[in-house]
Amino acid sequence: MSRAPRATGAEDRGLRLVTRLALGLVVVTPNILGAGVVLVVAAWVLPLGELVQDDPAALARNLIAFGAYLLAAVLVGSIWGHVRMRVPPPPPRDDEGAVRRRRRRLRRVILRGPLRLATVQTALWAAAVVVFVLINVFSSPRLGLSVGITVALGGVATVAVTYRLVERVLRGDVARVLNDRPPQGRLLPGVVLRAVGSWALGTAVPLVGVLLAALAALVFGGYTTDRLAIVVLVLGGVALVVGLLVTVLTANSTAAPVLALRRAQRRVEDGDYDAEVPVFDTTELGVLQAGFNTMVGGLRERERVRDLFGRHVGEDVARTALENEVELGGEVREVAVLFVDLVGSTRLAATRPPHEVVDALNAFFAVVIDVVEQNHGWINKFEGDAALAVFGAPIELEDAAGCALRAGRELSRRIAEELDDISAGIGISAGEAVAGNVGDTRRYEYTVIGDPVNEAARLTEAAKEIDGCVLASGAALDRAGGEAQRWRVIESRVLRGRDAETDLAVPEDHAGACVDEGPSAEDSGARRDSEAHRDSERRAPSLG
Repeated sequence: MSRAPRATGAEDRGLRLVTRLALGLVVVTPNILGAGVVLVVAAWVLPLGELVQDDPAALARNLIAFGAYLLAAVLVGSIWGHVRMRVPPPPPRDDEGAVRRRRRRLRRVILRGPLRLATVQTALWAAAVVVFVLINVFSSPRLGLSVGITVALGGVATVAVTYRLVERVLRGDVARVLNDRPPQGRLLPGVVLRAVGSWALGTAVPLVGVLLAALAALVFGGYTTDRLAIVVLVLGGVALVVGLLVTVLTANSTAAPVLALRRAQRRVEDGDYDAEVPVFDTTELGVLQAGFNTMVGGLRERERVRDLFGRHVGEDVARTALENEVELGGEVREVAVLFVDLVGSTRLAATRPPHEVVDALNAFFAVVIDVVEQNHGWINKFEGDAALAVFGAPIELEDAAGCALRAGRELSRRIAEELDDISAGIGISAGEAVAGNVGDTRRYEYTVIGDPVNEAARLTEAAKEIDGCVLASGAALDRAGGEAQRWRVIESRVLRGRDAETDLAVPEDHAGACVDEGPSAEDSGARRDSEAHRDSERRAPSLG
């Protein structure tokens, strides 16, 4: 049996108790407001003395009906609104069909809650118009029409305020539903219709009352100048109060999602790609909120990929690749190269558990990366227990050789001071090399190829044999600035695989000494090859 989808928090608890209580208050309060509008207009606008002169009981009849209907409307509206906003209790989790039906019901109830309750109010006030017209029209058609228009004005005020208040009360629940499943299109009348409706309900309708009063004065007469002034003042005051209330609520409905977006945008501008805005608007603004979250999610993923890319190839290479079109091939650059390789790595792997070996390598590489980056270098690659660092590519350096020499001295010192039972040979060279993307369009890497790379690797082998474990070539010293004064040439030697002699230089003050673990099998083989080559060419002086 397939399992039902996991219910979200919104689906589990439906409408919260505090939301239901607030909705009940929202149903009652606008009705009181609308009743107040009716009483004010009836008392100050309608010429009741003239309208009820043929039916003295009309005033008492209307007041009794008004009070009774208001009480009944509040009671019926509360019950009816509760039914329209009711959500069935959570079904058993194994009833997948019931779970999905409840989800759809909850989504409709919450998203269309303002419209549902406004519809309830509209129906009740429309019924009130009919009731009061029927109560009065048979005794006086003019009285029936006047009372009907007055009740309609109160109903419009009630419906307008109800819609906006319900929209505000349900904002948190709308956010829960829309965050679970963001809107894909416009759900309810959009921003334009919201603004036009606010003007129509809050301002235009009361002004229509002013026009009707003026029309009644022209047609029926009975309005003195003072009476017309009072009518204009009352209806104008109603228009101002109700219009202001509806406009403020509408402005808040429009501004709230925009302000939430602006706050989230500031967080993104500050580099916080975890920023999200709650989706609580049911118009195009809600779609905009959901789109913002989708956009930030893409930025977050892009930043994660960029971070991983930078960790794999180096931040400078990553930045260059992202800012420029990547092409295969390279260019000749003046670079310095630092090669570092652990001493006795074979024995380390054979005598320690694998996790200890990995921990030791990570600690070693952490120091290497720290020193290289502090001296403006770039780790080109890791090769087992060795690392190749480049200075001057892909970002040009004014004194690439000096930076590499300084990095070599500091690296030798820090390895001796911070890493127990670990030492490494360090070789430094400088010169012209080709720097660029090598490989194929399907898979390539940025690297440096040239004689300085090979010479640095050979210097690393020789460095393992000396006190301090760091050697630099004469070419690196020739290209360095003031840093070269901290080094001294100790001899010249033909390194393995090379034809010409290389001046070998060491720092003036060695910061540490190699751990005498004995040469590994690879080191011994490499040393034998080097010695055979040197014997065939010339007798090299001892390094001491």
